[in-house]
Amino acid sequence: MKILKPKFWQNEINIFSILLFPLTIIYYVLINLRKIVSLPKKFDIPIICIGNIYVGGTGKTPLSILIADQLKSNKKPAIIKKYYKNHIDEHNLIKSKIDCLILDKSRIKAINEAIKKNYDVVILDDGFQDYSFKKKLNIICFNSNQLVGNGMLFPSGPLRDSMNSLKEANFVIINGPKNFKFEEKVLSVSKEIKIFYSKYLPSNLNQFKNKKLLAFSGIGNNENFFEMLEDNHLNVKEKLAFPDHYTFNKNELNQIIKRSIKNGYDIVTTEKDYFRIKDYGFKEINYLKLELEILKKDKLINQIKKLL
Repeated sequence: MKILKPKFWQNEINIFSILLFPLTIIYYVLINLRKIVSLPKKFDIPIICIGNIYVGGTGKTPLSILIADQLKSNKKPAIIKKYYKNHIDEHNLIKSKIDCLILDKSRIKAINEAIKKNYDVVILDDGFQDYSFKKKLNIICFNSNQLVGNGMLFPSGPLRDSMNSLKEANFVIINGPKNFKFEEKVLSVSKEIKIFYSKYLPSNLNQFKNKKLLAFSGIGNNENFFEMLEDNHLNVKEKLAFPDHYTFNKNELNQIIKRSIKNGYDIVTTEKDYFRIKDYGFKEINYLKLELEILKKDKLINQIKKLL
């Protein structure tokens, strides 16, 4: 079932968090049991995991694409994603950028396929919480707007794992402005973690300048998309938020288009959403193109290569 993230996840500990805490204890016990009973398989091929501890919307896929692109000058990287039928948006997005995606319901089977196809490094898009195999490197993504929310584990909060799990991380990438307080929190878990920052740069803003916009999205953190539009001084008149990986049907999109025509709005959505709906062929729906920029990118890539 797809749901929008509850707003109380981002607030301080509150009555909803407390009421759900018994379920959080069960969740905590289960994830720790998985860690204890897992016998991680070791592969000869190095595995770079791009993961998160916050539920969705931290920019793992764009970072996976960027690192694969940076490594391909002297490596043959494969991007591996666990196959989920409703994640077709991410599959199509990766395929549009780089030709090295391997999908399977089993990550272990996908890694074996990468080895058979003579890839020499695996970039795992998600999978930090998969303890069935060993990773060479762990890169954990955060978005500065959400960071760790209220700091509680699911379902009392938005965390898939505790901050303590960052002991397994080599790098932390924060999308957004500098946050020294959060850096201290990360380094209190492990002084060995290297922290880098990233940002998204819109490349087709002029397409939407001086227009009244209806913006819609079905991503991990819809507010981040809406905020980016407004931060770039676009005139957003209406916002429609849907759950992450939302499957839009043709009728819903027709209703959005009718709504925009009635009010004289142009439509803008995310690139990820566009790749989920582009086969419908609606010319009225455009998307904001974004490029991921890593501050001190060369330093990050060189450190990754050194650790490999």
